[in-house]
Amino acid sequence: MALAFALLVLALTGRNIPTLGAEVWDRTIGSSFGLQSTAIYATPILMDAIAVAIGLRMRLWNIGVEGQFYMGAVAATGVGIHLDLPDPLLLALMALAGAAGGALWILIPAVARAYWNVNEIITTLLLNFVAIYVVRWLSIGPWQDSQAEVVQATPQVNARLPFVPGSYILHVGFFLPLILAAVCFFIFRSSRWGYEVDMVGGNPRAAAFAGINVPRRVLTVMLISGAIAGISGMVHLTGATGRLQQTISNSYGLSGFIVAALAGASFVALVVGGVFIALLLASGIALQGSGLSVYIVLAVYGLALVGIAVGEMASRYRLVRGGAGAGREGERAPP
Repeated sequence: MALAFALLVLALTGRNIPTLGAEVWDRTIGSSFGLQSTAIYATPILMDAIAVAIGLRMRLWNIGVEGQFYMGAVAATGVGIHLDLPDPLLLALMALAGAAGGALWILIPAVARAYWNVNEIITTLLLNFVAIYVVRWLSIGPWQDSQAEVVQATPQVNARLPFVPGSYILHVGFFLPLILAAVCFFIFRSSRWGYEVDMVGGNPRAAAFAGINVPRRVLTVMLISGAIAGISGMVHLTGATGRLQQTISNSYGLSGFIVAALAGASFVALVVGGVFIALLLASGIALQGSGLSVYIVLAVYGLALVGIAVGEMASRYRLVRGGAGAGREGERAPP
């Protein structure tokens, strides 16, 4: 419905929808370069979606994946520009640094939510803006590369992820979220830890009564979520951009949140949803050549979120036929 509404608006403004569709096809899935570009966009989107989905399994809304993505990239850059080691070792250290950066960035909201029941939506969201300005300060200040063509950027990191064999822009980091989604699927399907996380999300009081340490589970899940988002920043840094800059994220955190919400925190569904949202983002960037703003993608995101929220609410009710003495148009569906 969001896509249909967006197409209707474009048609009403005089755009030729078939022409735009053909252009999108040629620049995305209709060419090898387009497919690889879409896969590059999909990599951080899927990683951030997994980070959000892990929290959603416990009814925790990590709105700060964008900030954790940035801080993971910051930590990885700090290692990547100051150490000169063999690529495998340096990449491993950068991954650890990225995970630590993302986890530390969510630490305060996690502790506040676990032990003082402070709403994590507000705390994680506000830290996004702080992270963006930290990256801006580093890229034009202490870590600025004075010889870079891009003014607000650091030097190139000393290790990069290799390309997929036969590809010229797609890096092997694309496979990481696919593997991670499969691992998460089996953890939440078959492990005691996954069962306890779902139980806390379903009924925290019942979980506590069953002997589960709820605050510890909340803290653990939020830290894991932040660490995955931080690794997402490291992967995009070493695979796509090669240097830290203010524009390193193309709203990947927001896109990941949309995917996780659209998939209902299902690790199978979010892979499909992540590829779809990446295709939507790539289409928006491709249509900039036709005079359209890439922000139309954000408009579609907003419409999709409204649809998800309305659908979630409507699914809790059912329509009933009014009879004698029935003055209401609908009733709450039985549990």
